[in-house]
Amino acid sequence: MKQAGRQFLLFAVAGVVGFGVDVAVLYLAAPLLGWYGARVLSFLAAATTTWVMNRHLAFGDRHSETTVWREYASYLATMLGGAVVNYGAYVLVLHSVSGRWAPMLGVAAGSGAGMVVNFLAARYLVFRTRRSP
Repeated sequence: MKQAGRQFLLFAVAGVVGFGVDVAVLYLAAPLLGWYGARVLSFLAAATTTWVMNRHLAFGDRHSETTVWREYASYLATMLGGAVVNYGAYVLVLHSVSGRWAPMLGVAAGSGAGMVVNFLAARYLVFRTRRSP
């Protein structure tokens, strides 16, 4: 259980960095794509960032037994469960809260809501096999 706790902590650190990427891309892309379209792009940017970090930090001692590109595609696919929860929370906040900070609050709520689902998917579906010493 100690390893899972360490992995979750590093996963959360990657999530914080991903949150920063998510919000930055969201606010940069919103003038062109609107708040909903920009959210799709910002999610992809954040998921790519967290995949790279999790691959090397949280799950550096594990691998997916496939090519890097398939691992990336698998990571994105498994993150869709968390993405649905994440996007739902984001939309709920946008419809409930007004003001300049509402999109950022929506991203934060979505990130928190999807984190546990995403961690379990990453640990047990993507990075499931220990690397050989």
